[in-house]
Amino acid sequence: MKNPFEYGGVVGGLAFCNRKKELSDLVRAMENSEKLFLYSERRLGKTSLIHYAQSKLPKDKYASAYVDLWATDGEVSFVTATAKAITESMGRSAEQLLDTAKRLFTQLVPSVTVDSEGKPKVTFGVSSERARDPEIEEVLMAPAKIAAHGKKKVAVVFDEVQRILEYEDDRVERRLRSIIQKQDAVSYIFLGSRKHLIQQMFLDKSRPLYRSAGHYPLGPIDTVDWLPFIAEKFLAAEKQIGENTIVAVCQLTEGHPFYTQHLCHVLWEQCEAGGEVTPESIKMGVKLLLDRESYAYTALWESLPLSQRRFLSSLASSPKGVKPFSADFLRHHRLGSASTAQRAAQGLLQRDLIDRDNGSFLISDRFFRIWIQQSQ
Repeated sequence: MKNPFEYGGVVGGLAFCNRKKELSDLVRAMENSEKLFLYSERRLGKTSLIHYAQSKLPKDKYASAYVDLWATDGEVSFVTATAKAITESMGRSAEQLLDTAKRLFTQLVPSVTVDSEGKPKVTFGVSSERARDPEIEEVLMAPAKIAAHGKKKVAVVFDEVQRILEYEDDRVERRLRSIIQKQDAVSYIFLGSRKHLIQQMFLDKSRPLYRSAGHYPLGPIDTVDWLPFIAEKFLAAEKQIGENTIVAVCQLTEGHPFYTQHLCHVLWEQCEAGGEVTPESIKMGVKLLLDRESYAYTALWESLPLSQRRFLSSLASSPKGVKPFSADFLRHHRLGSASTAQRAAQGLLQRDLIDRDNGSFLISDRFFRIWIQQSQ
């Protein structure tokens, strides 16, 4: 029997846990052509959630494009990635892709190839004489054109939107703001996972995208929702896991989908049919996971300056919501001055090792937090 707990990629179908309200909210946002920013810490399931939501839209009434900005590094790659996603939302055959590409993007150079599975793929190039000024306006106007002439609503998702901040200037942000706010039949969902960068994009008055979309924070999954999901997966394989044991798992992972599914994956593998997961099983499962990551965690730890290591150790040994710059916290953990601790926190934020959390911080990797607790 295939292990039912999935992690590390886009999760859907029976492997997808709950998120019923969030799913309903996102579908409604796309139906209402809203502009929405969905943000959370990394690996919390934003991409899985938005793919699931897009799959709920009737294909005869919606064109749904998903643009992954992770690999983009500037305006040219932004334009070609967006054009590719929009084109592929309109058809799947080679003829459909090429016809759509030529019809929508007259300033780009499309080509269609066939991948190893025999599926056609479209790519775009920018002619050399226009390489410094790609047709961003034409690309961003395409969803409205589809909605107007195709009698369909359009839903566009930009994933890893914080990458735009790394472009050489803010032209993409400015064009996004000026063009999409006029598109009444197109929804735009922006996904981001580095909250301090996202806040810079959408909450800083000096940035072009300031207040350009509604905000939808995504948090961990509540234990009450994990309880039936986890229990049923074990029961289907004739394996037992008690409610208190599931609660213990969720306490370790803080309800984070990636780490919860990962730990349950290991526990499911370790448990034989007819067996039961016990608190001792959890200890063994965590040890296995930490042993696998030990080399990477050790190398990461040794790469950090002393001030950042001390700050991480202090967070790992403290309850959630602690005030890390308070005089008591600084004195108790011997972190020095508030300015020293703030510099350490800023460095850890930039390396994506911690994230902001309601006036405090949390260690992004739940297993790294446990490793710190046990190693330091």
